[in-house]
Amino acid sequence: MIKEVLIVEGRSDVARIRTSHIDADMITTDGFSLRPDTLRQIACAYKKRGIIILTDPDQAGERIRRFLSKRFPKAKHAFIPRKDAIANDDLGVEQASPEAIRLALSKTRCATFTPEDIFSMADIMAAGLNGRPDAAERRAAVGAVLGIGYGNAKQFLRRLNHYGVSREEWLDALQQIEEETEHERC
Repeated sequence: MIKEVLIVEGRSDVARIRTSHIDADMITTDGFSLRPDTLRQIACAYKKRGIIILTDPDQAGERIRRFLSKRFPKAKHAFIPRKDAIANDDLGVEQASPEAIRLALSKTRCATFTPEDIFSMADIMAAGLNGRPDAAERRAAVGAVLGIGYGNAKQFLRRLNHYGVSREEWLDALQQIEEETEHERC
């Protein structure tokens, strides 16, 4: 059983997580409505057990994540890559495979209160994660490997520095992406 309480957007997400054989307590936000009683329930879980925010990898999901992150700064985060959360012309946790959900939860990260400026925009540029036609795809791939999700270049840099990604993890992720790209070319 996962110690923390999972925060997801809706009942379909809960059903998908349960069919993924993940034993966890969950609270649904019912989208961005976040009623006062739901916020109280999340606050209680946050204080007693901790929470893991697992929202859809879309604009609405990121908006919910940002709102909850400000309110609950020690919350942990799990990200399902967009490519793994698309099915039936829909995008969301409920569309992800059980393997994708388990992988995302295994890469759960916590934002650090004292972010370290290990990475700079120069690192993003040198890795081809900005300023290239395929930069968005590369950021998505590296974000999936690191478990920090997708974001534009500025948001991606912030996540690198706020989610405790080490230089070694960064280099390993870049190497993995390069090997996968090379393999696809062959």
